[in-house]
Amino acid sequence: MRRTDSTPPRKRARATGGADGMRSEYDFSKGVRGATARRFAEGTNIIVLDADLTGHFPDSESVNRALRLLVEIAGRPARKPRRRAEKAGRGSSRTQR
Repeated sequence: MRRTDSTPPRKRARATGGADGMRSEYDFSKGVRGATARRFAEGTNIIVLDADLTGHFPDSESVNRALRLLVEIAGRPARKPRRRAEKAGRGSSRTQR
C-alpha cells in the first residue's frame, strides 16, 4: 500500500516482556499444563489431506462418505477369479486326459 501524505509510517508496537518474552498482563501462574488435553484428544482425530485431494474432499463429510464406501467395498469377500478357459466354456488342454 502506498502512502500519499507526508506523515511518516507508524512503527509496530513491540511486545514488552520479561526474559521469557511474555507480556506482563499474561498471568499463567495458576494454570495447569495439559488440563484439557485429554478431553480435546478424545473428541478429535485430525487427518491432513495432501493438496491434490482437497478439491475432491472439501469437507469432513465427503471424506467420511468416501472412507465408509471404501471400508464397505474392502470388507466384501473377494470373488474367486475365473480362469480364461472357464470363461469360454472350455477346459484347459492340460487338465483333459
